[in-house]
Amino acid sequence: MTSSLLFLLFQSSENPQIPSALGAGLGIGLMLIWCAVVLVLVASLWKVFVKAGEPGWAAIVPIYNLFILAKIAGKPMWWGVLMLIPIVGFIVFIIVAIALAEKFGKGAGFGVGLAIPVVNLIFFPILGFGDSRYQG
Repeated sequence: MTSSLLFLLFQSSENPQIPSALGAGLGIGLMLIWCAVVLVLVASLWKVFVKAGEPGWAAIVPIYNLFILAKIAGKPMWWGVLMLIPIVGFIVFIIVAIALAEKFGKGAGFGVGLAIPVVNLIFFPILGFGDSRYQG
């Protein structure tokens, strides 16, 4: 729907390439923003793992990092499997995030902030790059 609106807004009989160039520019811009967000989250999770005495590289291994996150939070490592189940996984991740926040001396509200998908863009860097220490 958005691309058709952009096409109508920037329609030109002289140069039919304008919508394509605009779409490509928007696509590249959004991809760069996405890459920056992913890089910040990976770096934050890496720092959290290192603070907890785990190897930082575990943050970039997709499923393995869930097992390590559960371990850091003081939960059994098999909870990593539970986090892969669609609806159950979100509930388990909230519990793990709250436990993770408590292991770093933060409250349950901070843990909920770690669990909410868009808000965690703020909370994971605070946990990783802030002055909080792992108390596990």
